[in-house]
Amino acid sequence: MGATPNSAAEPSAIEAAPVAGWRWAPAWVLAYVALWPAPGYAEGVLVLGALVAIAKLLLQRFRGGTRLLSHQAWALTGVLFAAYWLPELFSTIDAANRAHSLSQTVSDLRYLPFLWLAASAVASDAGRRTTFTGLAVIMGIWTIDALAQEALGASPLFSLIDMAKHAISDHGMCTADEVRRLDRLSGILGPCNLKLGIVLASLSPFVLDAAHRRWKVAGWLVAAFAVGLVILLAGARASWITYALVLALSGWRALGVRKLVVVFALGAVLAGGLFAFSPQVRERFERTSAALTADRNGVDVALSGRTRIWGAALCMIRTHPVNGVGARDFRDVFPACDPAPGQVAAWGEGPAFHAHQWVLEVLSETGVLGLLLWIAGIAMAWRAWRYAPPAARDRARPPMIALFATLFPFNTHLAFYSTFWGGLALLLAALYAGSLLANEPREAQSA
Repeated sequence: MGATPNSAAEPSAIEAAPVAGWRWAPAWVLAYVALWPAPGYAEGVLVLGALVAIAKLLLQRFRGGTRLLSHQAWALTGVLFAAYWLPELFSTIDAANRAHSLSQTVSDLRYLPFLWLAASAVASDAGRRTTFTGLAVIMGIWTIDALAQEALGASPLFSLIDMAKHAISDHGMCTADEVRRLDRLSGILGPCNLKLGIVLASLSPFVLDAAHRRWKVAGWLVAAFAVGLVILLAGARASWITYALVLALSGWRALGVRKLVVVFALGAVLAGGLFAFSPQVRERFERTSAALTADRNGVDVALSGRTRIWGAALCMIRTHPVNGVGARDFRDVFPACDPAPGQVAAWGEGPAFHAHQWVLEVLSETGVLGLLLWIAGIAMAWRAWRYAPPAARDRARPPMIALFATLFPFNTHLAFYSTFWGGLALLLAALYAGSLLANEPREAQSA
C-alpha cells in the first residue's frame, strides 16, 4: 500500500514542505479525551471536530494535503479506518436488526475525518509534544484524583462534575443505586461508568513515556507505581493484563531486563499487600482462582459469566459465518443463542451486549469477512512499523504500545463497535499512523 516512510521517491518535496498539520488539532484531541467523563459532550467534540476537518479540507479543495499529512500517513489512516468500517458495512446486508446496524454504520463515517484530525495533531514535532504531553497530564490528573478517592472516599473531580450536573438538570450523573453498589475505585468517570482501570491501562504508555523523558528512571518508577496502584484498585482484571503488557514493553527500554524483573517482583508484593487489606482486590483474586477448579461453573464464575457469552458468540459465528449478525446487534441475537436460557446470568438480568473479546466480537457481529479485514489492517500497521526508520519508531512508541496492549487478543475487552471504546481505539490508531509516518526533513535526507 506504500505505507512505509521510505517507500515514496520524493525526498525533495518532503524537504521543501515538511508536514505541519493543523495547529489547533492537538487542542481538539485533548478536549475530546478530557471530556470522556461526560460522554455526550465528548461525542459532540468528536462530531464537531470531524465536521470542521471536512469543512477545512473542502475550503482548501483538498490542496496542500501533504502539508497536513504525509502521503503514507494519509494511506495508513485510510486503511485503518476501512479495516474497522467496511466490516460494519458488509454486516448490514442481512443483519439481525438491519435498521440499527445501518444507522450505526452510517454514523461511524464521522470517524474518518476525525482520524485525519487526530493524525494531523501529531504530524509535527510541536504537535506531538503537545498531544502526547497533554494525554500524559490528563491521565496523571485522573490518577491523582483516583488516589484521592481512595483516601477520602470520593473522587474530587467527579464530585465537581456531579454538582454541575445537579445544577443544570436537577439530577446527578449516576443513580443512587449505582452509587450505593460501588465496589471499586471509579475516579473521575464515576460509579455508573466503571472504565477507569482499562482507560488508564490503555493510555498509560503516554504517562510512562512523559515521566521517563522528564525524570528518567525515577520518574518512570513513580509513574508506574501510581498508575498501577489505581489500576489494581479499579478492579477490572482485563486492565491488569493490559497494564502488565504496557509495563513490559515500556520498561524494557526504560529500565532494561534486570530492573524490569525487579519491578514486576515489587508489583507482585504490592498486589499481595492489596489482597490482604483491600476487600475489593481480594474478591477479584478469589474469583480468578475459581478458574483453577475443574468445574465449568467455577470457570464461568471466574470470568464473570463470559463463558456463557462466548458460547453465544460461537453460536452466532456458526449460524452467520460470512458477515455476522450485524455490528452492535449481539444483544438482539443473544436470547436465541444463549447456552443457558432461563437461568439468571452472572451479570444480572437482560442479554449480553457484546462478546467481551474483540476477536469473537468481530467474528460474531461481522463474520469471517470482518475478521480478515481487521487482520489486514493490523498487518498494514505492522508493515509500516517494520519499515520505519528508528527515529520514527521512537516518536510513535507510546501510541504503538497503547494500541498493541489494547488489542492484545488473549484478554477480555470492551466493545470495539461501541461509541466510547471504538472512539478510543481509533484515536490510538490515528496517533500511531500520524506520528510514525510524519515526514521530518532529517529522515527525508537519510531515507
